[in-house]
Amino acid sequence: MSTKAVPPGVKAKRLIDGVEIKQLRLIPDERGYLMEMLRADDGIFQKFGQVYLSAAYPGVVKGWHYHKVQTDYFTIVSGMMKVVLYDGREDSPTHGEINEFFMGEQNRILIVIPPGVLHGMKAIGDKPGLLVNCPTEVYRYDEPDEFRVDPHDGTVPYDWGRQDG
Repeated sequence: MSTKAVPPGVKAKRLIDGVEIKQLRLIPDERGYLMEMLRADDGIFQKFGQVYLSAAYPGVVKGWHYHKVQTDYFTIVSGMMKVVLYDGREDSPTHGEINEFFMGEQNRILIVIPPGVLHGMKAIGDKPGLLVNCPTEVYRYDEPDEFRVDPHDGTVPYDWGRQDG
């Protein structure tokens, strides 16, 4: 199920244009559980590029970056992470919007991040966060479709600090 409404675990006025959310289902039995993340028959699926795992230690920010061609499919499989999106696309109806996703063991979702949307992540809690991505493109070592922005220089109007209160 994908939706444009802002579900629990997401801090945003509205979802950034092109961002999709899929609620993930756990199928448990006495041996453990299975969790499907992405299927070729999902309405949100475009194509397969590769699959990779990225780990972030607690409190570490990995980002900002964006792609010109690639769509990302992010799922957190262990721990909890704050995944933040910023719509810097000048021609987007949601230009300037920020979406925060608190996802992982307590909120099992997959998010679709379209090309041009800056994204970053930070493990929250006391253990590393493990992210699985199934992007639409293979990583090209000779000409990467990855463009970086410093997470702390103010280019993106977002503070990665913990928000107590």
